[in-house]
Amino acid sequence: MINKVTLIGNLGGDPEVRHLENGTAVGRFSLATNENYKDKDGNWQKLTEWHNIVVWRDQAERAEKQLKKGMTVFVEGKISYRKYTGQDGVERNVTDIVANTVRSLEKSENSGSDSRFPATEPTRSATAVTMPADAPPPADGDDLPF
Repeated sequence: MINKVTLIGNLGGDPEVRHLENGTAVGRFSLATNENYKDKDGNWQKLTEWHNIVVWRDQAERAEKQLKKGMTVFVEGKISYRKYTGQDGVERNVTDIVANTVRSLEKSENSGSDSRFPATEPTRSATAVTMPADAPPPADGDDLPF
């Protein structure tokens, strides 16, 4: 069985990190992904989906230091579902992406090369692809940059 998610999107805010009672760091941030499509009238529309990203331990600490609102990042991980009861007594369901790899796709200001957000394990390099904001998706409907 496989539970794997790959996302490329923009941070909706700076990562927030807290520490559990045992000292383990857990970080959270939101990630926006966009999908372009033509509506029934033939006009291009953009649909934005928001994802809750969770990072643990050293990766949470690095996220807090290196990632900022608006940055484009590559996230790979798994889908996790959880329930909790709010202060109002209402039970809520939450979907998180628990990341095992997070990489910035922003250009480094000093070197002119891609800045890598260190992963917990070695992975292949990723390259950021920038398209004009008003560009329609490719004709085959695939808007993935790879």
